[in-house]
Amino acid sequence: MAHAAAERMDAVMRWPTKVSLTSRILAVNLLPLLLLGGGIFYLDNYRKQLLDERYKMARIEAQILAEALAGASRMRQEALITQIGKEQRLRIRMFDAEGNLWADSFALAEPVFTFDDPGAQPWTEDFARMLDRAVDTVVGADPIPDYVEPEIPQADLWPELARARAEGLSQIQLRDAPDGTPVINAAAPVGLRGASLLTTRNAVDITDSVRRARTTLIGGVALALLMSILLSLFLARTIVAPLQQLARAAMRVRLGRDRQVEVPRLPERRDEIGTLARAVSDMTAALRHRIDAVDQFAADVAHEIKNPLASLRSAIESLPRVTDADLRAKLTDIAAHDVRRIDRLVTDISEASRVDAEISRAVLERFDLAELVRNIAGLRENRPENAGHLIALDLPPVPVRVMGVPARLERVIENLLDNAVSFSPAGAPIEVRLAEQGADIILSVSDHGPGIPEDKREQVFERFHSLRPDAEDFGNHSGLGLAIARTIAEAHDGTLAALSRADGGNGARLVLTLPSAERRPG
Repeated sequence: MAHAAAERMDAVMRWPTKVSLTSRILAVNLLPLLLLGGGIFYLDNYRKQLLDERYKMARIEAQILAEALAGASRMRQEALITQIGKEQRLRIRMFDAEGNLWADSFALAEPVFTFDDPGAQPWTEDFARMLDRAVDTVVGADPIPDYVEPEIPQADLWPELARARAEGLSQIQLRDAPDGTPVINAAAPVGLRGASLLTTRNAVDITDSVRRARTTLIGGVALALLMSILLSLFLARTIVAPLQQLARAAMRVRLGRDRQVEVPRLPERRDEIGTLARAVSDMTAALRHRIDAVDQFAADVAHEIKNPLASLRSAIESLPRVTDADLRAKLTDIAAHDVRRIDRLVTDISEASRVDAEISRAVLERFDLAELVRNIAGLRENRPENAGHLIALDLPPVPVRVMGVPARLERVIENLLDNAVSFSPAGAPIEVRLAEQGADIILSVSDHGPGIPEDKREQVFERFHSLRPDAEDFGNHSGLGLAIARTIAEAHDGTLAALSRADGGNGARLVLTLPSAERRPG
């Protein structure tokens, strides 16, 4: 039951596997940072809104108080200053036309507020002020001047009062108290005789509100950080578990302990892990196929070389015991024939083993395939390779351009011609036709031999597979020619197939198909 519940919980918590790992990691790690950054700017905006509201209220208070004081007697003015200062928790000061202080609510009655001494406060307040400064630095807040009482109680020593007296309009000034709380001064002219007043409010509640909001933000960030850590661990599990699974499978493949081990393909995952799993699985399958091919090739090589070596050994061991000249000459011919056969086998085996690697490193060229065929046919006319057979060419009058390695495609054409010559009866021509068909170039080599049975047409391209005519000398061919030709053709994105003659007559037709240079621009 517990195992089933765990599986259900894992299924619920499973991350969508179509989302890339990059997106998941970014989402998990950016969540707390985005929350913190957004919260800091929210706090700054929240603080500004509170201050803007207090500015408006302070300006209205100063204007109303100035109007109330303008027509009142001195006694009435002192009474209003004392009463309003106590009710609104303000410090109200009034200056005469010369700028001298003549009324102060803190002198007329007990002060309604005092600034806290930072040195006497607990460390928590120091930490809170440090956070305040850090937020101001992050958001790039303008510096706030410190609140300092002038040594002489003169109106002109307060910049906001000086502006209010000069312009005849109320003014607002924000200052920073010693304990870091905001102090809002509002200055306004009183009546028409040059008097003015200054109200001072210590807006401790703004700092308290902002710090409470910041505490809530820190709690939210801490929760987001905890969630980020948990999600990171969960994300790591979704990454590490399949990677460990792949690593174990790869290790078993490397050690060769389990031939049938399957590398998991993780088809349900559409992220980087799934791509990696399928790539490793495909690579393992290709590696196994190549290893099997190499093992089979090695076994075939050993088998093919063993026969001529046995014949050569028998001939050499018999020579010392044979006195008849004719028999010794025959044994010598057999030994020479076996040596030539081994030499041809070694040459073709070497060619077959390195053709893939050489083509993968070669630089493809754009060249005229018709000219290459024409040159090959011309060079063979005066050499014994044709064995008296006429090569009939049917080539287009215009260049037929392909992308490839000319030397390797020359080997393909030579092998096709050699194969046709070996199967054609004496005097029969070899027809070579080159044509363009859509985006493909088709080269066919036809002979007048016995043809290839339909069920044998793929086998002729297997290594060391050879269906030789009875009249041909044994061992003149390695059985690798057509296998090498097909390997080269496929390395050029082409094909090589064995078909019957196009005219329906006796004989075989080997067809090489290559993409044209227009399809594969060089």
